[in-house]
Amino acid sequence: MVERENTPRLCQVVLDCTDARSLAEFYRALLGLVYRPGDEPPEPGQVDERGADWLVLRTPEGSPQLAFQQVDSLPRPSWPDGPVPQQLHLDLSVTSVEQLVAQHERVLALGGRLLADRLAGPDEPFRVYADPEGHPFCVFVTAAG
Repeated sequence: MVERENTPRLCQVVLDCTDARSLAEFYRALLGLVYRPGDEPPEPGQVDERGADWLVLRTPEGSPQLAFQQVDSLPRPSWPDGPVPQQLHLDLSVTSVEQLVAQHERVLALGGRLLADRLAGPDEPFRVYADPEGHPFCVFVTAAG
């Protein structure tokens, strides 16, 4: 058994992106997260220095969740049908098929796109999406949410 105090803890998942502010805004709106103090969008007309480099989203209680790292270029995953693998994906869950259907509309309205629909699957219903930068993520139904 590993002693917990002698192991690192997962702090956050970092996504490379060509538009850190835009992608952060997508996940902020989708997941109800908030910016780390100082990472909020600047006032209109001001330069977005943080958005051109690195942004962090947290839960409203302050736990780090996702970070966004600006890069010059990023090959979009072509998974599941092409040669560029997904490399990483996020799993998001809801507690009912009705919630899954409602989240589908939210994802599309926020700029995501549907990659695969397994709503009628025999096990846990799910849908696979791509965020605006092409990173795949799943929303699936679990009893625990």
